[in-house]
Amino acid sequence: MNLPHTLAALFVAAFLVAPAAWAGEGHDHSDTAPAAAGQVLPRFTAESELFELVGVLRGKQITLYLDRFGDNSPVRGAQIELEIGGAKFKAEMQGEDEYEVVLAEAPKPGVLPVTATVTAGKDTDLLAGELDIHEAAHTDEAVHTHSWTEYAGWAAGGLVALVLLLWGGRRALAARSVRAGGAA
Repeated sequence: MNLPHTLAALFVAAFLVAPAAWAGEGHDHSDTAPAAAGQVLPRFTAESELFELVGVLRGKQITLYLDRFGDNSPVRGAQIELEIGGAKFKAEMQGEDEYEVVLAEAPKPGVLPVTATVTAGKDTDLLAGELDIHEAAHTDEAVHTHSWTEYAGWAAGGLVALVLLLWGGRRALAARSVRAGGAA
């Protein structure tokens, strides 16, 4: 194998290996799942043969979504009474597909039992679930941003690759013209 072919093979190998070696955390396409960004709000679910109820806690406000179990269609105009940790609340309709309950104070971390009595037309059902509230963790963690040094490193690598490509191309053309000139 002559020098131009060796350089070309090294050049291709470097480009195949380099992205995996240069990739930073979260950019390496490994089998590990990426970390979720943003805040995950506590929620509970409760279901029966008739209804599915999902509650999302934001501070002291709980937004409820009520659907029919059979076809997952939203239930509008229902009456929902919640019992959370021994306190009873009546849900108010908000918009077309949402209900809302406002608690006296934001619940403390822990697991709270939730019981919902749902009345929609002739259907009445009792649903039960648990609201698992965890303390906020990693809320002050910064999101990764790219600094100018990362971009400069990629630009320098690209420039080196371009120079090697031009140098290899010029050597190949020079070798071809020498061979062509010798045959004439």
